[in-house]
Amino acid sequence: MAIRVAYTGNGACAQAMRQVEPHMVAAYPITPQTEVVEEFAKFVADGKVKTKFLPVESEHSAMSACIGGAAAGGRVMTTTASQGLAYMWEMLYIASGLRLPIVMGVANRALSAPINIHGDHSDTMGARDSGWVQLYCKTVQEVYDTLIQAVRIAEHDEVRLPVMVCYDGFSVSHSLMDLEVLAEEQVKGFVGSFTPRYPLLDIANPVTYGPLALYDFYFEYRRQQVEAMATAERAVGEIAEEYASLSGRRYSAVEAYRLDNAEVALVSLGSTASTIEYAVDRLRDEGVAAGALRIRTFRPFPKDAIREALEPLKAVAVMDRSESLSGWGGPVGIEVKAAFYETEARPLLLDVVYGLGGRDVGVDDVREVFGELKKATDAGKMSDPVYYLSLRE
Repeated sequence: MAIRVAYTGNGACAQAMRQVEPHMVAAYPITPQTEVVEEFAKFVADGKVKTKFLPVESEHSAMSACIGGAAAGGRVMTTTASQGLAYMWEMLYIASGLRLPIVMGVANRALSAPINIHGDHSDTMGARDSGWVQLYCKTVQEVYDTLIQAVRIAEHDEVRLPVMVCYDGFSVSHSLMDLEVLAEEQVKGFVGSFTPRYPLLDIANPVTYGPLALYDFYFEYRRQQVEAMATAERAVGEIAEEYASLSGRRYSAVEAYRLDNAEVALVSLGSTASTIEYAVDRLRDEGVAAGALRIRTFRPFPKDAIREALEPLKAVAVMDRSESLSGWGGPVGIEVKAAFYETEARPLLLDVVYGLGGRDVGVDDVREVFGELKKATDAGKMSDPVYYLSLRE
């Protein structure tokens, strides 16, 4: 039977990990993820899980140990943030290239330098092309639900890719919110038992991991990853529907908010969607045909669903809580623009970079962005394709 409690995002992450009870967790604490490691270590010390917990000396070592554990044939999980994710960069590609179903919670935080401990998406956006599935959460409840679903996604027979479950540092990781926790047997039944594929410890059927692959075969390995990522989009949807039957909570790759008969809309990832939705309600009361779209699944990128949702609109602003440093805005805006490249009818598109280093975004900021969209629709064009919101002059 499910119970309702008050929990932080980090606490929800740790609780989901406890109920999944992986064979091994290797992790290193880093702000704002530290509480996950602390709480899960207590579960292990108190005998509440049989998980082998490895308190390693660095994030590079954490992912290295996870790779070893997964290759050996275990169900493996970890958590990290910011510089920790950057420190394990090399190993991210190895985990995905070896098709190891590792699940990792990431409490999103800005990257140095200068040093900043607050939330933006620079860390996971930097790793967006590392071959990991990326799911972005809006609430504490979604962190819990998504961690559980991520196990099934990663272990799907036609996917077998590692999964990042991303949630905003401090605004979700440390915020106390309402959380419905499923019964132990419900979670255990949903994730099922782990079936390893080609485990190193199956000495009767020896295998090699990480062999040298030159130009004769390397290309084919990468192409197989592309196919797996494409399959992941379908798997994410199917598993979400199955989880909805269990929990009553339904998630999808993109989630529309009041887009019916909308003329302008904001696109976002993570917790900012809540602020946008509140602002949309106020604007609707004032007669503005406003709407919103939240991208939950960033990898694989749901381009078809995004096009279908946004194509009828006059103007769209994509909210980017990171900068690609390409001179062309943030990574989400760039990809949304690319999704519309081959379409004849497309809305005016504005890329809005905001909230870097944890700078707050409020309802007035959202109104400002909708104001920019109105200017664009009145003029029939964007005055500038990139807009830096609440930037100090």
